[in-house]
Amino acid sequence: MTWKDRMHPSAGGAEVVNEELAKRLVDDGHKVKFIVGGYKDCKPNQVINGYQIIRLGNRVSVYYKTWRYYRKHMIGWADLVIDEVNTIPFLAKFYVKERSILFVHMLCRKIWFYQTIFPISILGYILEPLYLRILSNQKVITISKSTFDDLVKFGFKPTHISIIPEIIELKPASNLRDIKKYSQPTVLCFGSIRPMKRTLDVVKAFEIAKVKIPNLQLKIAGADSGRYAIKLLNTIKTSIYKNDIEFIREPSDQNKRELMQRCHLIAVSSIKEGWALTVSEAASQGTPAVVYNVDGLRDSVVNGKTGWVTLRNTPVELAKTMEVAIKNTARYDTIRSSAWAFSCNLTAALSYRAFWDVIKGNT
Repeated sequence: MTWKDRMHPSAGGAEVVNEELAKRLVDDGHKVKFIVGGYKDCKPNQVINGYQIIRLGNRVSVYYKTWRYYRKHMIGWADLVIDEVNTIPFLAKFYVKERSILFVHMLCRKIWFYQTIFPISILGYILEPLYLRILSNQKVITISKSTFDDLVKFGFKPTHISIIPEIIELKPASNLRDIKKYSQPTVLCFGSIRPMKRTLDVVKAFEIAKVKIPNLQLKIAGADSGRYAIKLLNTIKTSIYKNDIEFIREPSDQNKRELMQRCHLIAVSSIKEGWALTVSEAASQGTPAVVYNVDGLRDSVVNGKTGWVTLRNTPVELAKTMEVAIKNTARYDTIRSSAWAFSCNLTAALSYRAFWDVIKGNT
């Protein structure tokens, strides 16, 4: 049970992990069904890679409709129910007859104030600790130490929380020496353009860093829907460095691979992440990251070893970090190699083995 699947317009890293694991469960002879929220023009029922996706209602109604669908069609079907807490839990433990476990990629906390309007933001911020407390006797799967620590703060027993490795889909570059970077130092900002991602901070940092690195370039790739994206595009249009900023709207898989190989750095300034899949994907293509010091990014980047983590989460500090990374070429090459090596271990096979070790004890 989760509110979106991989084909949802808002799908991200969590959906990649979910369905890579599901695919391997099917390959091992198990039956898997996803109950998820619907979206415009979606198919209500679809089979992909052997697992079934049942789409019900929308972002809000999916929780109630899942309860109804379960009572009518699903009682007794499964050995294990996985309740994914992606903002809001399905509270499956209160109505499913089968054993259940939670899957938590990250908690929201401050994200409520970035992604929802008042008073929903206040309500979500207040309710999150409450529903976590009533779920805290359950076993949980997560993908980062940051989320592990968050869960412990809200009453979950450390012995009930299992961390499995993140999964990256991109096949790592076979040889870093064969990758040709852009002729000018280039920073990449890749992913959904939303308030919680603070993409504007990357633009501001670029403008500051440009003073010290005159030939610096910035490439921003992502979907440009919503007010925040409009604000970002307007900021780019009015920037004194607008000719050195390129916006790529909804890049293809080939564009993604090329950008992640040819750029020198990827910059991530989110308010919070579960892991930050784009960081590891870029590392797999030979591009290390400069990131804010927040949950999730502290997991995907080991400061000074696989990337750079800022001292303070401000555009000024991010700009300084960009400058340090680009100007020290010897250090850059060492960190780039370490980031690539680290990313090579984030395989679906390794994550699945850890996942199976957890769920086989709950069936």
